[in-house]
Amino acid sequence: MKVLVLNCGSSSVKFQLIETDLEAIKTNSDICLAKGRIERVGKEDAKIVYEVPEREKYKTVLPILNHAAAIKETTELLTGELGVIGDLKEIEAVGHRTVHGGEDFSDSTVWNDAVLKTVEECSKLAPLHNPHNITGYLEAKKVFPDVPHVAVFDTAFHQTMKPVAYLYGLPYEYYRKYKIRRYGFHGTSHRYVSYRAAQLLGKDLSDLKIITNHLGNGSSVAAIDKGQSVDTSMGYTPLEGLVMGTRCGDIDPSIPLSIIKSEGISAEEMDTFLNKKCGLLGISELSNDMLDLENAYYEGNEQAELAMRIFCYRIKKYIGAYSAAMNGVDVIIFTGGIGENSNEVREWSTEGLDFMGALIDIEKNKELNRGEGIISKPESKVKIMLIPTNEELLIARDTVRLISA
Repeated sequence: MKVLVLNCGSSSVKFQLIETDLEAIKTNSDICLAKGRIERVGKEDAKIVYEVPEREKYKTVLPILNHAAAIKETTELLTGELGVIGDLKEIEAVGHRTVHGGEDFSDSTVWNDAVLKTVEECSKLAPLHNPHNITGYLEAKKVFPDVPHVAVFDTAFHQTMKPVAYLYGLPYEYYRKYKIRRYGFHGTSHRYVSYRAAQLLGKDLSDLKIITNHLGNGSSVAAIDKGQSVDTSMGYTPLEGLVMGTRCGDIDPSIPLSIIKSEGISAEEMDTFLNKKCGLLGISELSNDMLDLENAYYEGNEQAELAMRIFCYRIKKYIGAYSAAMNGVDVIIFTGGIGENSNEVREWSTEGLDFMGALIDIEKNKELNRGEGIISKPESKVKIMLIPTNEELLIARDTVRLISA
């Protein structure tokens, strides 16, 4: 079965065409036929990248003025001169990355009018994401009116958290009235890598306590016990938790109030400041890109090193906290752009965890960079693993699972 996976952002459309079925899911033999991304949607000079295995990467610049045009370009790439299918009728389902499902969705679901209405209502919780996810679905529905469309939510995986983990120390009426609570994000990534770890280790997921570190420009940690999320670092919004590329992560709530008074800025300006000007960028005063910081660190830039050290220290604190929350840990996983590509971050985030039996193998950690497998020492009681995430594959698999039920 060929499944088109769409991830529609405010100014981008990412896509993959994946061939999979229930048997392929069991044997991990799914095939990515093609993938690509269209950036700067809404501009005359949108950037298009298209990749087919064993072919040269195709890049071009075209005017792509809206999401409808982006999806049209996607279908033309898949079926045209560079295509991998002869006709759009070969696509049997479409899976959509959908950021926020609130408390209404604890699993992926087939789109229908009722689902659309609920996702629209959740837009107030994710105003920068859900409206564009909805646009992507509506435009794709016009192109593929006769196939099932599936919504796969970032938040759904974390709906297994208990109230002690997801409620804040605020008057309960604010939860009742405004649904202010921890939701968590990156759920598709955390779910995929935990499943993949169990598969690689030959273990049943229900027998494992796992801590997953999805590290990128946006970063989060999740505690996964018996295959279920019991806690995660991102909260009501993706601002909480780890120090990130441009987000501050956990801070004293009085700090924004103090800065607002001192600098005379508005609440909206403070929101932009906390999300866009803090984190690695703010500390280093150099870049939000970990590769830039690593290069500067090796050139002796102390502020770049400080930003990296703070980033890793916060990860280590969460690993310790979540080990306590689960009464132990069997596996620690690193994934995401930084987690997969920075052996320094993996090493620094796990150093000093020997008290809990987590011993990273420094040489193996370097050798396996960007790969997949175990990077802990043979005698380590806790397995430390590097697993590239594949959220698109999980979306395709969820789509197949739902329409095959």
